[in-house]
Amino acid sequence: MPAIEVGRICIKTRGREAGKKCVIVDLIDKNFVLITGPKSLTGVRRRRVNIRHLSPTEEKINISRGASDEEVLEALRKAQEEKETE
Repeated sequence: MPAIEVGRICIKTRGREAGKKCVIVDLIDKNFVLITGPKSLTGVRRRRVNIRHLSPTEEKINISRGASDEEVLEALRKAQEEKETE
């Protein structure tokens, strides 16, 4: 299981958003990724983050690289619905 990949749900460990969940949207280089909450759901805005400031979880959603906040919200809703039906 690659820990840092597009669609992986993580928890921010540092900064003002520490303890909040976010989703990796894009891989920038070996040290940085682009994340989003999205802000309307978790309060985490789309930003570049050092991977050392993230704690990956087992959860992953199916999104494409560079997905918009709306696409991430839709994928999170689908994942939640699938989890509830299990």
